Amino acid sequence: MQVTAVSPHLDDAAFSVGGTLAALADAGLEVTVVTCFTRSVPGPRGFALACQLDKGLPADVDYMALRRDEDAAAMAVLGATPLHLDLPEAPHRGYESAAELFAGAHEDDGAWADVRAALTGLPGDLWLAPQALGAHVDHLQVLRAVAGTGRPVLWWRDSPYVLRDPAARPGPDLPGGLAPVELPQDLGRRADACACYGTQLGFQFGGAEAMRAALAGLPEVLLADAAARELAQAVVSRAP
Repeated sequence: MQVTAVSPHLDDAAFSVGGTLAALADAGLEVTVVTCFTRSVPGPRGFALACQLDKGLPADVDYMALRRDEDAAAMAVLGATPLHLDLPEAPHRGYESAAELFAGAHEDDGAWADVRAALTGLPGDLWLAPQALGAHVDHLQVLRAVAGTGRPVLWWRDSPYVLRDPAARPGPDLPGGLAPVELPQDLGRRADACACYGTQLGFQFGGAEAMRAALAGLPEVLLADAAARELAQAVVSRAP
């Protein structure tokens, strides 16, 4: 049985649902994490460059190559297979400030369609994807892309955004009629995987130990419609 998680960035799936992915892999399921926005862009400028420099990395470093390596290490901890799509992050699509990342998608930003096209034909009996809590434009675009596929999806709470605002609302494309589904999760493995994202831990959490402390109190809550909940429970029960 194939489980496919669709992550906006090279850390979102691990931060948000890594414990569930680890438990599903331990149950014998084939777990793939498809990360959408992973393209290396030579010679970044402006806000895109600032997103690299503010993490202590020099301008001539291939920031996304570092992140792809971090993700490969994290997926090895979880027992998942990484698949990196060659699509650019929002700072390389005309978003020019941190505030702009959270102010809604540009009218001419068709990244959601690129994500949906890239997902076409990929295998998956059960899918996982973000609710877009926090309203980061890349998360909103992935939510829109996955919501339109008609596939059975378990929708995760975006971390660390849910830590910063437990009342954060999901993106407008999240389907209605959803309820929680209970699946096994290994939160210790989640923390170990998240520790692999060294370029992000200071920025997102204040360091590795702070990350472990913050995530220790954050259970993974997945929402699904009735059909996806039934399928998820059946997939877990049929695992070897």
